[in-house]
Amino acid sequence: MAKKSVIARNEKRIRLVAKYADLRAELIKAGDYEALRKLPRDSAATRVRNRCVLTGRGRGVYAKFGLCRHMFRKFSLEGKLPGIKKASW
Repeated sequence: MAKKSVIARNEKRIRLVAKYADLRAELIKAGDYEALRKLPRDSAATRVRNRCVLTGRGRGVYAKFGLCRHMFRKFSLEGKLPGIKKASW
């Protein structure tokens, strides 16, 4: 489980990206990089980390499911993810 402060920081970044998305797009289109530089750093979409929705783990996350590999394996073996089954051949 990730620290709550790390999860909260990432959620704050998500809110900032949504808030400044239109302004950023306009500034990039206009080529005004000086004004773009004055925006908050965390308003850039690349600063958002893809995290597991259950544990907050930042590595090994399947974006399609929003789960880290540990939770994905656990839920798939329990049959809680529809359409997912263990491979056997």
